[in-house]
Amino acid sequence: MAQQNQKPKKIPERQCLGCNEHRPKKELLRVVRTPEGEILLDFTGKKSGRGAYICRDVKCLKKARKSMRIDRSLGVNIPAEVYDRMESELSDDE
Repeated sequence: MAQQNQKPKKIPERQCLGCNEHRPKKELLRVVRTPEGEILLDFTGKKSGRGAYICRDVKCLKKARKSMRIDRSLGVNIPAEVYDRMESELSDDE
């Protein structure tokens, strides 16, 4: 017999480093620092490495860039070229 009072499945949430809003993990985009030290946008959410989350919006990436929140979260200084590449990838995805 199945229980009738089962709790609904918990949806994992993460906080956007740009706008500080909590959203379901699947709605956010993961920025990952790979074990080799490379910084990438992870559209699948499955790459190995340290991750930080932002909304799929260039505005949130720019806010997080200005405040250096992604740098602190990943524990590295991210070069301007990497941010520029991420902005172009994000605008291509939209």
